[in-house]
Amino acid sequence: MNDIIRKIEAEQLKENVPQFNVGDTVKVYGKIKEGNRERIQVFEGTVLKKQGGSTRETFTVRKFSNGVGVEKTWPLHSPNVEKVEVVRRGKVRRAKLNYLRNRVGKRAKVKELVK
Repeated sequence: MNDIIRKIEAEQLKENVPQFNVGDTVKVYGKIKEGNRERIQVFEGTVLKKQGGSTRETFTVRKFSNGVGVEKTWPLHSPNVEKVEVVRRGKVRRAKLNYLRNRVGKRAKVKELVK
């Protein structure tokens, strides 16, 4: 039974998944269906967390829209995610950035990773 599930999940994996980590600022190009039309909407923000593995892997992005914090969680291998583009790399020391939810303005920034 597990072999069948693994084969089905392997078919659903995307080949060109970008490498990004927690703390990075990313642009997520998501497909949105409105009636019979489909369009792509860009959601740009900081990656708060990544969890799961293989086809079940998800990531959460947080941004500020009109002074209100907005979070969205996407499955990484979903057909509704057109592409994920890394805008800048962040330097963080933990896996989940839940503390950013309580911060606003400059305090909510993540240091940039300089190589």
